Amino acid sequence: MTQKRHGLLEIHLAVLLFGLAGLFGKLLSLSPFFIVLGRTFFAALTLSAALFYSKPQIRPKSRQDLIVLLFLGVLLAIHWTTFFHAIQISTVAVGLLTFSTFPVFVTFMEPYFFKEKLRRFDILTAGSVVLGLILVVPSFDFRNHITQGAFWGVISGFTFAILSILNRKYVDTYPPTLIACYQNWMATLVLVPFLFFKKLSIQPMDFLYLAFLGIFCTAVAHVLFIKSLVHIKTQLASVTACLEPVYGILFAFVLLGETPSFRTILGGAIILGTITIASMNQRSSVHITANRRK
Repeated sequence: MTQKRHGLLEIHLAVLLFGLAGLFGKLLSLSPFFIVLGRTFFAALTLSAALFYSKPQIRPKSRQDLIVLLFLGVLLAIHWTTFFHAIQISTVAVGLLTFSTFPVFVTFMEPYFFKEKLRRFDILTAGSVVLGLILVVPSFDFRNHITQGAFWGVISGFTFAILSILNRKYVDTYPPTLIACYQNWMATLVLVPFLFFKKLSIQPMDFLYLAFLGIFCTAVAHVLFIKSLVHIKTQLASVTACLEPVYGILFAFVLLGETPSFRTILGGAIILGTITIASMNQRSSVHITANRRK
């Protein structure tokens, strides 16, 4: 197997695992807070083991960096909690597709953070994604559970956009695995208090699901994504990452019997098509996908 094929295998496996993560919002009958707590805990343990093996410098270079890395963990907890909440009250397809709007937020926030020029192409891209969103949402009545799911999915995308932009400022200073480790441990600590305020009823199978979600769909997927960048171009990786909702929707159809409506499929096609085109024409989008949780 050539190095490029090896890299392609790694990137597709990583994106497939990222897409599979959304199903756990349906498979687990737990609160989103507990799902994310389990996910971040097992992910943090796995990433810590990986760091112990590679032995990088794990101490932040300044107190300010430490504060920012911990704050990113809080954002990660909010992002994943709203993501699973969106899926639980609607469908896997709606949650994944509405979350995938995060590049729109990045389009308008990056010029402010990095003093970059906002292009007309970026504005047209944002408008196209909004059109796709309008098709995904069946009505603007917030009593509709699909509309509620779309709302929380967009909030998840918004928080991930902030997380990605701030990560971009630090990914050149610290190894991505180290950043992810700090974020997952902080997210775990932030969510621990919910154990005392919410009733927890957990089954043995739930532990297996949470372990798989945290170890494989988060930590291993993250490492595979980063490793793939050694053998393939980052632009190809960013475009491949757009397949995450596709994999997730297919898994939901096969394993959960969820069939997206025609409007959802059409709106999703517009959203994913637009993001794919934008990824191929804007190399800066690579910084976003390279820092992905899931």
